[in-house]
Amino acid sequence: LGSLTGSVSFAVLSWLRAPSVVWGVLAAVALLILGGRRNTLLYGIPLTAMVVVLFTESTTTGISWSPYYKIQLEPSPTTTRTYHISANGVPHQSTAPLPVLMRENSPYRRAYEQTPHNLHKRVLVIGAGNGNDVAVALAYGAEHVDAVEIDPRLQQIGAQLHPAKPYDDPRVHVHIDDGRAFLEWTDTKYDLIVLALPDSLTLVAGASNLRLESYLFTREAFEAARDHLTPNGAFAMYNYYRKSWLVDRFAGTLDDVYGHAPCATTFKRNAAVLVAGMTTADQSCEQVWRPSGAVPRAATDDHPFPYLLHRSIPTLYLGALGAMLLVTLLSVRLAGVRVRSTFRYTDMFLLGAAFMLLETKNVIGFALYFGTTWLVNALVFIGVLLAVLAAVEVRRKLRRVNQILLQLLLFSSLAAAWLVPTDAVLSLPFPARLASAIALAFAPIFCANLIFSDRLAHAPDPTTAFGANLLGALTGGALEYLALVTGYQALLLVVAVLYLGAVAATRFAGAGTAHPKT
Repeated sequence: LGSLTGSVSFAVLSWLRAPSVVWGVLAAVALLILGGRRNTLLYGIPLTAMVVVLFTESTTTGISWSPYYKIQLEPSPTTTRTYHISANGVPHQSTAPLPVLMRENSPYRRAYEQTPHNLHKRVLVIGAGNGNDVAVALAYGAEHVDAVEIDPRLQQIGAQLHPAKPYDDPRVHVHIDDGRAFLEWTDTKYDLIVLALPDSLTLVAGASNLRLESYLFTREAFEAARDHLTPNGAFAMYNYYRKSWLVDRFAGTLDDVYGHAPCATTFKRNAAVLVAGMTTADQSCEQVWRPSGAVPRAATDDHPFPYLLHRSIPTLYLGALGAMLLVTLLSVRLAGVRVRSTFRYTDMFLLGAAFMLLETKNVIGFALYFGTTWLVNALVFIGVLLAVLAAVEVRRKLRRVNQILLQLLLFSSLAAAWLVPTDAVLSLPFPARLASAIALAFAPIFCANLIFSDRLAHAPDPTTAFGANLLGALTGGALEYLALVTGYQALLLVVAVLYLGAVAATRFAGAGTAHPKT
């Protein structure tokens, strides 16, 4: 119930775009209550200092908040009516007057200049941001522009401050949504689709390796974009790519999807523009893409890591994960739980590891099916917690639980989640997709938590049992990084192996039959 309250509060504060001081005050109040009257002064001094710092930050001129970032807005010292936008302290976007956007050799012009047979009547801009790309589309005569932007605050800044006022134009239709999700639900055909500098600078909550834009750069996403083009349409993407192999990966994927090499134009600071027409006649290239070396494999919906060159876990990650697990072990020991005593609760450890992996897989699945927006993430976590609460309440009302039946249901639900392909779920209409995603995600969670609740209820030392479960959860969080090698679907096999180990450990210890008297 506490976790559920926290998740709902998180969603409400995100929806309100609450400044950091609000989060800080709520956290401080909770910690003061937990500390008790005896520790009011001990807790109060550092918490007050924290709130003061956050208040200073929140009241600084130019600081605002979106569901994803702290956004800092600063006027350009050299150009009038131009603003620089930073996200979480990192330079992110700049508004620019239309003459600047349309100057010679501007990357914004390439998508239009290299599609000679394209009339650009209907244009889709994914990653519309503050409106630069929308302004250029209008300048080239677009009659209808769908502007998709995941962050409402960035779009709001553009609507208020962009010198060209692109969002005031009646030809522009704004969609605050995830770009991949928009491609999945819209039926509109476009003359030009522009993937405009999508670079989120942040990760999806609960999925340590997935960025907000990861599902825009997979082979399946490029295919979805192609399917929304008119017969003579074209697709364009541009960004500041840090490595030449990254340009090769995206260009190679476009080559596979469209059946011919795209146009490739490079600029300073590793900027590149790729343009692919439906046919070679629908693109006019000064230079056709030629690989600079071995072309990396395309990112896929199962392995959505376009910025990872090889399927491997970086050494830095391994060191950081090892350090976190060590700190966790020390913390558990300092809290009064002997690590050796947790060995008899190996099954609880494995249950915790499996559950954390299962939760991660569900966050990833919903992000693909419905978008990587903050709302989807919040609803997934709330749904997971409701499934856990339902399992706890069902277990409380049952006198005895048939463990074998529960185990069969758990492994059957895992098998269903493994066998049903993601593209089959994506192809369903929204109501059927939602029902399928809920059933595939929450059925195994419900069954797993019935098993967990029954095991914890009959544990002779529930504190140690719960400590073992928490250690397992931390281990499961570390195992999530296996997806960098195997992809996300294979995590279900790891989950199944962990649950099989938990079943074996329970039977070996006799935990499933030793029910104390009540």
